[in-house]
Amino acid sequence: MSNDNYVFEELGKRDHEQVVFCRDAASGLRAIIGIHNTVLGPALGGCRMYPYRNEHEALIDVLRLSRGMTYKASIAGLNLGGGKAVIIGDPKKDKSEALWRAFGRFVQGLAGRYITAEDSGTSIRDMDFIRMETDHVSGVSPALGGSGDPSPVTALGAFAGMRAALKKQFGKDTVAGLKVAVQGCGHVGYHLVGHLVKAGARVTVCDVDEHALKRTVQDHGAVIVSPETIYDADVDVFAPCAMGGILNDNTIPRLRCAVIAGAANNQLADERIHGAMLVARDILYAPDYVVNAGGLMSVAGELERGSQERALLRAEGIYDLLTSVFARADAEHIPAYDAALRMAQERIDSIARVRRTFVGVTPVDHLQRVT
Repeated sequence: MSNDNYVFEELGKRDHEQVVFCRDAASGLRAIIGIHNTVLGPALGGCRMYPYRNEHEALIDVLRLSRGMTYKASIAGLNLGGGKAVIIGDPKKDKSEALWRAFGRFVQGLAGRYITAEDSGTSIRDMDFIRMETDHVSGVSPALGGSGDPSPVTALGAFAGMRAALKKQFGKDTVAGLKVAVQGCGHVGYHLVGHLVKAGARVTVCDVDEHALKRTVQDHGAVIVSPETIYDADVDVFAPCAMGGILNDNTIPRLRCAVIAGAANNQLADERIHGAMLVARDILYAPDYVVNAGGLMSVAGELERGSQERALLRAEGIYDLLTSVFARADAEHIPAYDAALRMAQERIDSIARVRRTFVGVTPVDHLQRVT
């Protein structure tokens, strides 16, 4: 594969519709927006800021993340497509109003095909700056009419999904008395630990951010282990809530858990290879884009002018959604990640067939018509 066509090769591997490279010299912005699929509606997905080592690493991340958003929106029953954005930079020192407003202008230029939101390394304040340049942003502050931080809704949904996985694996859906390892104490991990401790779980945590770790332990109480040894923790549940690709050749053999259910995106480094490795070890893997769909439900609710209470109810429904995934897996004798993918793809395919009968219907028109 030559350097001249590797971008199109990568897009073809995952069947993406569009990728936009964004650069603004004045603010230092270097961003990539990935639009995977807009059959169900405009592509909605958060904007992640991370100090990627190079552009290729950033491209692969945005492609994997945006593809996951397509299936997350579909299986959650939302009228949205899959998209994501990544900004190459250190979120602790490279942010500025100028950078976010420059990014907002690029989003505006896509005319509603992509709607951005908060993600790892970004905040409500950042979304408010983006809002100065475009209406195509969700998760802005309540003062501007938004729903605010979606992470509490994500955490509630992840807790519901974890309980459904426990029901499948152990026959009961309570975490009381169980040992849970939470990898990552950021916005979502922090709230998830709170739910777990309140429900009687014994929680082990790790994080590379000392401030996040200290805050979680002070507010909720937990046992601290290093990020390098979290995979070796003797627990009932392992909950990845940090970066993706952490379930791989090196880490899976070290796991000492019966269930994996967490809020991180793209937990399996390779869906087929590492999903099969977990099946072989009799570890139940709850598909991440089902477990963590609460955040998308929150920002989608903002677009629909819905209440936070409605978003929380939707997130609690992840228990029933994941239960249906496990039932499909059992009925067809396939892993849960395969069942979830089939359910999501079937909905996309059915809507694609219907929309082919209409002429001149854009994704934005579709969203406005159904909400």
